[in-house]
Amino acid sequence: MEQELNLDSDLEIPELLPVIPTRDLTIFPFIIVPLSIGRDASMTAVDAALAGNRLLVLTAQRDPAQEDPDNNDLHRTGTVATIMRMLKLPDGRMRILVQGVSRCSIEYFTLDKTYREAKIILLSDSDSSAEDLEEQALIRNVKSLLERSASLGRPISSEVLVIANSMENPGRLADLVASNIDLKIHESQAVLEELNAQRRLKLVNDFLARELTLLEMQQQINSQARGEMDRTQRDFYLRQQLKVIQSELGDGNELQEEINAYNAKIEKLDLPDEARAEIVKQLRRLENMHPDTAETGIIRSYLDWMTDLPWGVYSKDKLNLARARKVLDDDHYGLVDIKERILEFLSVRKLNPKTKNPILCFVGPPGVGKTSLGRSIAHALGRSFVRLSLGGVRDEAEIRGHRKTYVGALPGRIIQGIAQAKTSNPVFVMDEVDKIGQDFRGDPSAALLEVLDPEQNIHFRDHYLSVPFDLSKVMFILTANTLDTIQPAFRDRMEIIELTSYTMQEKLQIALRHIVPRQVKEHGLSKDLISFQREALKSMIENYTREAGLRGLQREIGKVCRKVARKVAEGETGLFKINKSSLRGFLGPVKIFSDQRLRKPRIGVVAGMAWTPVGGEILIVEASQMAGTGRLTLTGQLGDVMKESAQLALSLLRARAREYKIADDRFKEVDIHVHFPEGAIPKDGPSAGITVATALLSILTSREVRCDIAMTGELTLRGEVLAIGGLKEKVLAAVRAGITEIILPKMNENDLEEISKEIRAKCTFHAVKDISEVLKLAVL
Repeated sequence: MEQELNLDSDLEIPELLPVIPTRDLTIFPFIIVPLSIGRDASMTAVDAALAGNRLLVLTAQRDPAQEDPDNNDLHRTGTVATIMRMLKLPDGRMRILVQGVSRCSIEYFTLDKTYREAKIILLSDSDSSAEDLEEQALIRNVKSLLERSASLGRPISSEVLVIANSMENPGRLADLVASNIDLKIHESQAVLEELNAQRRLKLVNDFLARELTLLEMQQQINSQARGEMDRTQRDFYLRQQLKVIQSELGDGNELQEEINAYNAKIEKLDLPDEARAEIVKQLRRLENMHPDTAETGIIRSYLDWMTDLPWGVYSKDKLNLARARKVLDDDHYGLVDIKERILEFLSVRKLNPKTKNPILCFVGPPGVGKTSLGRSIAHALGRSFVRLSLGGVRDEAEIRGHRKTYVGALPGRIIQGIAQAKTSNPVFVMDEVDKIGQDFRGDPSAALLEVLDPEQNIHFRDHYLSVPFDLSKVMFILTANTLDTIQPAFRDRMEIIELTSYTMQEKLQIALRHIVPRQVKEHGLSKDLISFQREALKSMIENYTREAGLRGLQREIGKVCRKVARKVAEGETGLFKINKSSLRGFLGPVKIFSDQRLRKPRIGVVAGMAWTPVGGEILIVEASQMAGTGRLTLTGQLGDVMKESAQLALSLLRARAREYKIADDRFKEVDIHVHFPEGAIPKDGPSAGITVATALLSILTSREVRCDIAMTGELTLRGEVLAIGGLKEKVLAAVRAGITEIILPKMNENDLEEISKEIRAKCTFHAVKDISEVLKLAVL
């Protein structure tokens, strides 16, 4: 039994003492431990200690298997101990009872005699404050953990618990606890070598917490094992009784009936060999299991999914091109490019039924009909339609599924969609593909590479199914608002089709053909109760919505229908005609103020054009100068690209100062401030380059800029005008503002074909290659 006794504090300890190496044991000060001595050198050392002051040094071996350790095999921190009792055994060995006295550091060993001696330096604990709250908390926690360990079966004597509860010295408490728990030799040696009492107690606290965790787990395992054994015996007994009862009543085996139902399903499915083999394997496992075990539920769920999938079930494509065109035209106005692409696919499929399905990606602003277009394509082809939203998906298992061994495992969203479609060749729309997330659980877009690759998806392997499923007949359509966030490898699998914002005429036609009839019907009205005039719809589009798509317009029309429906419900009769003058009474004051052209030519003020996710806008650039030192100030919440464009424009003008008749010292005498109004809105992009250059030249030469012209184009340091994007939206914004003369890059001249003939007829376009052409056209 290990316990602690008081020693005489005046005990004198010489510097040279006999040494006994210990195996798998570290002796702590004030702890009584019995030792068995069998090595000749160690017994001689005991005799020498007994002949003197009964003191010796106990130090642990680094390698317990070493029979005759040398000096390097011994730790240099040990414990001075006193021999309390000694007993010689008949086989020649000794039994001694020792008590630790003090920590010591061994300076060197001597082997001049038949036993090992060591020159030592006594070690003492560093001082610690008795009022340290952390130390007091550690003491209490260690005592509590020690009692808890004893209650869980750790063999700790009651005397040790009593001594520990009455002890307030952190160093002594740490030594006592360390000697009464299972520690590896390097762990107990670390406790012995730590001289700071508080840190030593913290170390022991960590070891004791680990020991307590192991004891709790051991107790839990024993309890579960006993409970499982009792439950198994009880279940066996009850099952035997149930068999006898069923035999007497003549009832059939429900499990066998369930297996027969699965077999009947399998016979009707056109299964690949690998899938059939896996289903048969799981059926055999189910047949050999007890019906009430947990794993049968997992197998039943797996078999349900496998037998519910449309293996080899394909809907027949409707290849009538005239019908397909009519369906697409009835459902959507405009969108000529997409309709042509679908008709081309049908034509190829008609000539070659084995052609691969295209993987289309519709890219455009919100509300332009990307998802509804996928539904129309499914209708035109005569296929089932499935939609999956990928926005915010971060887990790869959402695509590939979970392993069926996990609790609550399910197939991925792709296989779930196929099961929902009931055919293996649906039109599968994946929305918001540009908003896929990524974290520690994997990258869903990387998992989609296999789904969308025609060379790989013929053998798509969902983690849950564990067998290949053919996705090559599925027509995948993806939608996105932007391509910037889509990985290049992922984008490479797709055929990109861009959907631009709708023009005023397109919005008006869609409202008349689709939105108004649908909203009137949804609100319980009819043509006899409400009618919308074209001018009212135009006013809604211009003054109450500013968007690339149609969702805002649909909400405003729905708002008018709700107010009319209320009046009808309250008893008012007659036809409610919604015209431009009555619109304010339904929708309130005007919400959107259209961009206005500049009223007169001014110095340093230029009309540019910008692209936004909800369409184009007129972007006014203002420049001003003041006496200064040549500093350029930019305001309006600009991005880095736009700031660089402004700096580039100024550098270009300085390089061409003589050409534009600007004095050389002009740039050093003034400070220039360029401002982009609506400063709360972030702005970025390179297309304002020529606009800024025009504004700067205007103020530096005191020449006015035309108010009836708008411009867009990226500028280089050589003065070249480079291509830009979003030309259609920008031109529409200029027309809305009453500007019909537009400067654009020569490289964008072919993009004018995307603009309707009606708009092109209203405008005069100037395609330029160099900034000099811009300045000649815009600066008076």
